[in-house]
Amino acid sequence: QVQLVESGGGLVQPGESLRLSCAASGLIFRISTMGWYRQTPGKQREVVATITTDGSTNYADSVKGRFTISRDNAKNTVYLQMNGLKPEDTAVYSCNRAPNPLNYWGQGTQVTVSS
Repeated sequence: QVQLVESGGGLVQPGESLRLSCAASGLIFRISTMGWYRQTPGKQREVVATITTDGSTNYADSVKGRFTISRDNAKNTVYLQMNGLKPEDTAVYSCNRAPNPLNYWGQGTQVTVSS
């Protein structure tokens, strides 16, 4: 059974930073490319960053140079370091397999960027 537990969100001002964590259980984490996704009301969920099992990363253009994805395979955890946050980064952030996410999603973590 897969579990995905995201944490680390919060309310920050523009330009500040947050570090998100996603603890995953199950074999799926150890053999999968993982991604961080975000969603705002009325919009389709989008993938912002992905990381392969050997650490290769890819980013959406909107976050490139500001966000960094990493993973600790020993802890079954994937991280998203977000620097230089902007109001348009406000969303619920979730992690899942990428590019084909599982039907199961965790509760996500809310990130709000506002002055």
